[in-house]
Amino acid sequence: MKHLIPLLIALLTTTGTLLAEAPLLEKLKQIKKVSDVRQLKATPFAEVYEFYYEQPVDHQAPEKGVFKQYVQVGHRDFRSPVVAVLEGYSVRGTEESELSRLFKANQVTIEHRFFKHSVPATGEIPWGELTIAQAAADQHEIIQALRQGLYPDVKWISTGISKGGQTTIFHRFFYPDDVEISVPYVAPLNLARVDPRLARHLARLGKTPARRASQGIVGSIVGSEEREVALRILSFQQYCFERLDRLMPLAEEQAGEEKLTFARVGGVERALKLVILEFPFAFWQWNGDVNEIPETSLDEAGLEDAAGVYEYLAEVSPPHFFSDQSILDIQPFYYAALTEIGMYAYDTREFRKYFKGDPGHGSIDFSFAMPDGVEAPPFDEKQMQRVSRWLQTDAEKMLFIYGGRDPWAGTAVELGSNDKCRKFVKADANHECKVESFEPIIKREIVDTIDAWLKGKAGIAVPEFVP
Repeated sequence: MKHLIPLLIALLTTTGTLLAEAPLLEKLKQIKKVSDVRQLKATPFAEVYEFYYEQPVDHQAPEKGVFKQYVQVGHRDFRSPVVAVLEGYSVRGTEESELSRLFKANQVTIEHRFFKHSVPATGEIPWGELTIAQAAADQHEIIQALRQGLYPDVKWISTGISKGGQTTIFHRFFYPDDVEISVPYVAPLNLARVDPRLARHLARLGKTPARRASQGIVGSIVGSEEREVALRILSFQQYCFERLDRLMPLAEEQAGEEKLTFARVGGVERALKLVILEFPFAFWQWNGDVNEIPETSLDEAGLEDAAGVYEYLAEVSPPHFFSDQSILDIQPFYYAALTEIGMYAYDTREFRKYFKGDPGHGSIDFSFAMPDGVEAPPFDEKQMQRVSRWLQTDAEKMLFIYGGRDPWAGTAVELGSNDKCRKFVKADANHECKVESFEPIIKREIVDTIDAWLKGKAGIAVPEFVP
């Protein structure tokens, strides 16, 4: 018997060593709750796999059932850091994130609960369980499982863009120790169902230069040559409203060609009005060019070029945004916006004569996007205020990136006196602002900050960043 003990120890040691050195696929399949593993072809990672992770519909009441959540892993090396991309919507591809590229990291991409692939088998969404706390618990489960099963000895960075940036904030709020660093991009933090700060920021864009903030802001928000853009935008909106009768046939034609319906918003004409109201937000969100805004123009027959006006309007503010098809595709976003995370609304007072009898009564929100038969619970403003206070006091190693021309920057995170986190704003950038958007000296500072945080524990080797 005494001779068997060393042999047993040797076998166990060998088994442990083989398991530690097992390839990614083998390790992945050994994780409890992982299923349907399939390899994808994608570069620049050495290996990419998609799989599903079983989650409870309600983390507080597992008896309510389960659903499978879609996840991807892009693998480089077991010694490299991991970037966890927390999607606010569905996963739309295998693209490498900016942070994964900058730090030569592995990448885990997690689809948000109840989007596209990540719904209960019945296809029915339990709307009451679509909360930021439940979503954060999903991400916590997956990150902990993959940290233990795949990448136990490296640092993790969570990140996300826009609603994914919000998702990143909320996950870190509920589970501050899941990852070492978080980098939310262009993430609004609305403190009300319709946060008035957003509308005030949007109204300032193109009209009044903004003062520099003390940290990380490059340039003024709007240059002197652009201060009258707001008036130009307003004039274009008025021009479109005055010519609704000429634009309507073009809207109907597009709806027919693209097989779009607009029952939820009240028909094609009301959808067109909403497209015009959305124009300033869309213009600034994606950095419209003021020189492309059509002037009152005449075609060869001496008539106004309605087709050219409509083509430009629909390019900047796509009617598809208000279609039944689009609303159903991202309805979980609207539910979350109207119940927990906030959204903007349209002020119709400048155009009140075009909205006589409209149920909006001077302000139109996105209530039309709520799921049928679902009554939204009262919006809990205190929850977002708790998150905001945490960011200003206890949050650590979070780095925020914003574009100053982005309307959503109006509800950007405020850090107050919290010097454990950083915020960088590129004044002339929009909702697509990234690290690469900044001037080399600021870009260097951003990367060095993340690099220093990564090296703060365990001395992980991080490749040098070359601008």
